[in-house]
Amino acid sequence: MNIHTTKSHTMPMADTKTADRDWWRGAVIYQIYPRSFQDSNGDGVGDLLGIVGRLPYIASLGVDAIWISPFFTSPMKDFGYDVSDYCDVDPMFGTLADFDVLIESAHHLGLKVMIDLVLSHSSIEHPWFTESRSSRDNARADWYVWADAKPDGTPPNNWLSIFGGSAWQWDAKREQYYLHNFLASQPDLNFHCEEVQDALLGVERFWLDRGVDGFRLDTINFYVHDKEFRNNPALPVEERNDNIAPKVNPYNWQNHLYSKNRPENLAFLHRFRAVMDEYPAIAAVGEVGDAQRGLEILGEYTRDGEYVQMCYAFEFLSKTLPDAERVGEVMARVARVAKDGWACWAFSNHDVVRHATRWDLPPAALRAYVTLMLCLKGSVCLYQGEELGLPEAEVAYEDLQDPYGIEFWPEFKGRDGCRTPMVWDAEQPNAGFSEGMPWLPVAREHLPLAVAEAEHVPGSLLHHYRRAIGFRHSHRALMKGTMEDLTVEGSVIRFRRLHEGEEIFCAFNLGADPAEVALPEGSWHAIGSELNATAGQDGHAALGPWQCVLMLKAV
Repeated sequence: MNIHTTKSHTMPMADTKTADRDWWRGAVIYQIYPRSFQDSNGDGVGDLLGIVGRLPYIASLGVDAIWISPFFTSPMKDFGYDVSDYCDVDPMFGTLADFDVLIESAHHLGLKVMIDLVLSHSSIEHPWFTESRSSRDNARADWYVWADAKPDGTPPNNWLSIFGGSAWQWDAKREQYYLHNFLASQPDLNFHCEEVQDALLGVERFWLDRGVDGFRLDTINFYVHDKEFRNNPALPVEERNDNIAPKVNPYNWQNHLYSKNRPENLAFLHRFRAVMDEYPAIAAVGEVGDAQRGLEILGEYTRDGEYVQMCYAFEFLSKTLPDAERVGEVMARVARVAKDGWACWAFSNHDVVRHATRWDLPPAALRAYVTLMLCLKGSVCLYQGEELGLPEAEVAYEDLQDPYGIEFWPEFKGRDGCRTPMVWDAEQPNAGFSEGMPWLPVAREHLPLAVAEAEHVPGSLLHHYRRAIGFRHSHRALMKGTMEDLTVEGSVIRFRRLHEGEEIFCAFNLGADPAEVALPEGSWHAIGSELNATAGQDGHAALGPWQCVLMLKAV
């Protein structure tokens, strides 16, 4: 794929009178990991023009928007999540002109474009950090989180990095420690400094002026640290889990009260939202990385229309299989702690083992779970390749790129297994991803599941995703409605969705054995036969393994 074009640097705004500011509520968002989606120039790394060439495929899924993981200028120590220039495109991904083409092409196809902003930290190579570390009295001396050593030379407190070890790195020039919640090459910005906030809001405006429709906000609950640098308390053993960090990482042993989740974060999010509201129909989804209070933080950050529109926590990105009981628990908790907020659900992304492998799901279960997700209250993020049923790829140690996996191998193999190149056509070199040597190997086990093969199989998972997305969009109650009467009976979860006179009854058998469910009283008719939904009779429905019943109330 060779695409060459240019465009002016600004994009026209939508008409504020016709723009749907509520488009995000119930939207289906397709996540693109640009390094691995499509390479247009043969260098083995995916790029922006590669995405442009594949936009018709994404539009064919019926999704509302795309979310593009970072493509900004970066030394790539964490593959773009270490930014050295927030307002430019890294040459490996293309140019700002290429990005303008992407925006225009996506909008032409009816797709919104959301980009991944990494505001909690920058790269160590960012000019802001270069200046900040140069002395203790320069103009940006307090733009990052600096602290003196303890009298014995050890770090200021016990905070840990999510990537392993202390969250503090000694800097010989300033003779101070700087905070890094992730890699040592990713120093944390100091959100207690108003100039830092102003600069980041300037980044927000830059991309809004360029035509983006919203943002995915990386590590949204990590922005602000405790000014007093108080030690995090230990977390009781019974409360530890590996939803956020692998089990072998002692990061899980702390209750992170002071290194993240600070209440001051809301003031910045309020400012961020105010800038979004100056533009038509802009939305943001925040990533809440917390193993204990993720849903509560989701509720805090999305309430009252003052902060971000959506957040996602890691309840359905964890290793725990979301059986009927688990799904019921999560949705009931959301109803309690985020009643006035809005969740965005995902089963897979670029940071976790693909859910087909993580939960060891058969094809029928993969169909049932995506249908369920598209019937839950909230918006939805789909990760590239999950619509094909891609399992986690096996990546040999010598091929690893992820510093996280290299640090904890072999107990934790890192994130490369979910980041291998997208498979488009098994008959093409590198499955159609690139004419050059891919940055990560194309997984041989993925080849039979490639897009070209799935397109020709009417019963493929790919077509099921299309049907499920289309079904969601055909019923406003599923996109924007309330959820009522949630109950769990064995392997069956049931609930109703209601919106402006439309009422839908949903029941899912999330088990490998047959089950039966009582149907609601009244006049209903069966829908969703294209999704393998059964039609009950005589007040009951017999559900096969991984089967559902969907019914629309007559009006």
